[in-house]
Amino acid sequence: MAGLQQTNSEKILLSWVRQSTRNYPQVNVINFTSSWSDGLAFNALLHSHRPDLFDWNAVASQQSSVQRLDHAFNIARQHLGIEKLLDPEDIATACPDKKSILMYVTSLFQVLPQQVSMEAIREVEMLPRHSRATREEHIQVHHQQRFSQEVSFAFLLSSRCSKVIVSLTYPISV
Repeated sequence: MAGLQQTNSEKILLSWVRQSTRNYPQVNVINFTSSWSDGLAFNALLHSHRPDLFDWNAVASQQSSVQRLDHAFNIARQHLGIEKLLDPEDIATACPDKKSILMYVTSLFQVLPQQVSMEAIREVEMLPRHSRATREEHIQVHHQQRFSQEVSFAFLLSSRCSKVIVSLTYPISV
């Protein structure tokens, strides 16, 4: 369960993002998944530090999340030297991959001004949680089959995201 809790690094990063995007009313970043899927948070973060790079209103009015995400990733690549590590189509979903977004936002954190106020950190600590463990339940079913074939199913059920992870392992007998 410790992996489900927000680390101090995540809190600081989230505080920085919230502080940076505070003046963008369409943006309310509360996590490193669904808050990023419409592309507005990435663009607001870039615009807050580099308003000279693009017109915020033009980007905010774009119709497609994929267009906004593509815009942010291209701006970061062209002007900040951050490779386009994410595909807009992978982020423009109900529950994009948290680790991928954390990695990309960390890349932005490394090249943009990094001041974070204590007020911003306290604000993140006061954000409502979906529940104690973000309503994620972990159910593991292990089933031994013939020839030592192990099939493991892990169901991660969440209020916002549902993922099914299936892993097959085949021990080699010598």
